[in-house]
Amino acid sequence: MPEPIYDSFRFHVEGGVARIRLDRPDRLNALTFQVYRELTDCFYDLRSREDVRCVHITGSGRAFCSGGDVEDIIGDLVNREMKDVLDFTRMTGELIQNMRELDRPIVASLPGVAAGAGAVIALASDFRIFSEKAKIQFLFVKVGLTGADMGAAFLLPRIIGQARATEILMLGEAIPAEQALAWGLANEVVDTDELEAATDRWIKKLVSGPPFALRLTKRMLNAEWTMDLAAAIEAEAQAQALMLMGHDHREFLAAWREKRSPEFEGR
Repeated sequence: MPEPIYDSFRFHVEGGVARIRLDRPDRLNALTFQVYRELTDCFYDLRSREDVRCVHITGSGRAFCSGGDVEDIIGDLVNREMKDVLDFTRMTGELIQNMRELDRPIVASLPGVAAGAGAVIALASDFRIFSEKAKIQFLFVKVGLTGADMGAAFLLPRIIGQARATEILMLGEAIPAEQALAWGLANEVVDTDELEAATDRWIKKLVSGPPFALRLTKRMLNAEWTMDLAAAIEAEAQAQALMLMGHDHREFLAAWREKRSPEFEGR
């Protein structure tokens, strides 16, 4: 499949992995209107890429993403009419929705700061690998805005609990890597020069796993957020019945009997 061309970030697919690299290191990979729009479209388009088993997103230089560019976005929005501003905030939310609704695991590696919108992009990923120098900051209240932005008030309590989420979103303070690990915001913290290798270890595990099983797991995790216990148990029973009849489960059984590694095909 020919790769789409995005002008505002690097993108390529190789070995089942779609790699996205925000590439404005001189601006700490701050987001522009164009970056927002192209990222939103990219995550939507990835739904139809059967050759993609995992997505990796990171930033060039010493930052993951410092949020919306003060010159390109913040300075522009103060002069716009209400409808135009609402159109923009809805687009930023669309990006996060497209990330969550993409039924492939997303791994974010943070070489440095992830702030504002950059923090929510990291939050919307399924795995977050931090450099020891990285920090994450939901700083919206620090600039006079609500901490509930781009789905942060929906996602954060579900990941770390209501009390910690309230603290983080109301105070807007930076959370260093080790604290992020202790609070459940980071999956792993590594030395800066180990970040790429550590991220690739996570990606390798995901790519070598059964792709359809992983996709359905993410779908179920999303769906069960709004279910009661009885509905969740029934939904899982139906999902697991389908998987028990699938090729990959039978391949596992065959591989176990033959004392070899299974070769999952995603069916």
